[in-house]
Amino acid sequence: QHPFNIAVHLIGIPTIMLGVLIPLTWVELFTIGGTEITLATLLIVAFFFFYLTLDTVFAAAFLIGALLLLVLAERLGNLSGNGGWIVAAACFFGGYAAQFIGHAVEKSMPVLVKHPVQANLAAPFFTVVELFKIAGLRDLLLAIETDTPVAVIQRLNVRRINDPATAPSAGGPRQDPLLDVRLRISGYLAAHAERDKP
Repeated sequence: QHPFNIAVHLIGIPTIMLGVLIPLTWVELFTIGGTEITLATLLIVAFFFFYLTLDTVFAAAFLIGALLLLVLAERLGNLSGNGGWIVAAACFFGGYAAQFIGHAVEKSMPVLVKHPVQANLAAPFFTVVELFKIAGLRDLLLAIETDTPVAVIQRLNVRRINDPATAPSAGGPRQDPLLDVRLRISGYLAAHAERDKP
């Protein structure tokens, strides 16, 4: 991947998340111990539990970053007038525009075009993995043992490809989007681990 495209994604994906979270902070669902739980909170928790099925450390790192974004989103959402809407729209559309610019520089097709649901579900996780790599925490990227959820998903992917009834080339049944996200992420982690081996 082109360094410029990676940098754009590291900035653009959290920016898009912020654009989504701002209006969701206005939707209050219930209160727990005096703390208001909004739709934004629920979305972050849902992503966190989904990422837990892939990797505990990366899921925890995502949760910390997402909660920081949530605090910022709540502050921006309280801007007077239409300030919250303006910032949310700028973050959302600006973030996506940046993704396409990054891919144009890299001369590659964004996954978002062909698989929008899977791309949006996987993007925050990819961001966390890239940040770990940049921080030099390669040991965590290399710690993909045979019994981890990622390895299990990889085996499922191999089984699916080798099965004539479900192989993509055979026109098998449409794959579960969540499973596709897991497969995409597992392949991404495996590629990192293989590339970073001494």
